[in-house]
Amino acid sequence: MKTVEEQLAAVTAAAVTPEPVRTAISEALGLRCAEQVEAETTLPGFHQAAVDGFAVRAVDVREILGGPASRTGEGEDAGEGVPSLLPVVGEVTAGSHRPVRLQPRQAVRVQTGAPLPTLADAVLPLDWADQSGRRIAPLHRVSPGQFVHRAGSDVQPGDVVVEEGAVIGAAQVSLLAAVGRSKVLVYPRPRMSVLSFGPELVDIDREPSLGQVFDVNSYALAAAGREAGADVNRVGLLAGEPRRLRDIVEGQLIRSEILVIAGGVGGAASDQLREVLADLGPLEVDRVAMHPGSVQGFGTLGADRVPTFLLPSNPGAALVSFEVLVRPLIRILCGKRESTRRTVTARTIAAIESAPGRTGYLRAQLMRDRGTREFLVDPLGAVGGGEPTHLLGSHGQANCLVVLPGDRTFVEPGEVVDVMFLSNRS
Repeated sequence: MKTVEEQLAAVTAAAVTPEPVRTAISEALGLRCAEQVEAETTLPGFHQAAVDGFAVRAVDVREILGGPASRTGEGEDAGEGVPSLLPVVGEVTAGSHRPVRLQPRQAVRVQTGAPLPTLADAVLPLDWADQSGRRIAPLHRVSPGQFVHRAGSDVQPGDVVVEEGAVIGAAQVSLLAAVGRSKVLVYPRPRMSVLSFGPELVDIDREPSLGQVFDVNSYALAAAGREAGADVNRVGLLAGEPRRLRDIVEGQLIRSEILVIAGGVGGAASDQLREVLADLGPLEVDRVAMHPGSVQGFGTLGADRVPTFLLPSNPGAALVSFEVLVRPLIRILCGKRESTRRTVTARTIAAIESAPGRTGYLRAQLMRDRGTREFLVDPLGAVGGGEPTHLLGSHGQANCLVVLPGDRTFVEPGEVVDVMFLSNRS
């Protein structure tokens, strides 16, 4: 019997990275960058106003506020000839293409983002000046470069704006747009195909007869794959004579980086399926030291050696197996730093019983004590007592899995256990 760690190591070693594709930056969010993106121009591309205000020469403002000049009704000092008011000789709006030249002892009204007039070296914010008609009286000094975004102060030509391998988030999209890149080379989301196998299965748009059940797994596992970050193709039911089974599987191997088949590890019908799959590549069906879902298969099939999973037919066991073994592979192919769910310790409020010799993944509800902020966990099922772990009904209530090692078969109320967050908690 393999340990969970041994099986997971075999899975991750078989990862097939998707070929890079060039995509619009609007579609690149969450994808891993497949190239090093360097700026070809400066950012900003010109000196621009950082605030709404008045473009000035800092020396003119300093002369007014630091000299002996006094303010007169005409705006000039009679004795020194130094203006106490600066005439506003124009306005530059954001996006303006018209070059403006500022003369000494003048001001130009500017909007945030507007190109700075020639000779201007600072912007006097609106609330730092009293305006009277077409003249302003500065109230505070400004230094050269103050309230100005200087050309190239953010990015210079040759600067790396997005590293190869970085996961593209909103900030990276912003940088790509700022340097004029409309497309970027990325690793696409891994493509995962999901099939369900079993003579007892019918699709949910049909009425099941006696002995038949709805195909739950293809829908549940497809949803789990999308939540993990994969581009999922839910194929649905896998049925037919051996040649047709092979054709269907081969068709999905061509279009997938991951193939998941639920229901291929038990019963006489699954023996026939495994014979078909054996012709496509190495695949082993083993017992993995975990519960639920101990019997499962894994191999690499097709010319591209696509990682292929055979999961239990029971939906509850299939979902747990997916969480433990398939989801980490998807996260690795998506370039995520953490491939597994976040795990914390919590104090259980009820007894838990688990199968000996196998790591238990038991559904539970995680909560937090309002006073102590300690995590508390309420188990929803346990082997050998209470609700069996393979049942599906309590999955909708669970927000975590209690993880118990194989040598810990019973947990008393109040003991501390490891807990793995489930969806919306990653």
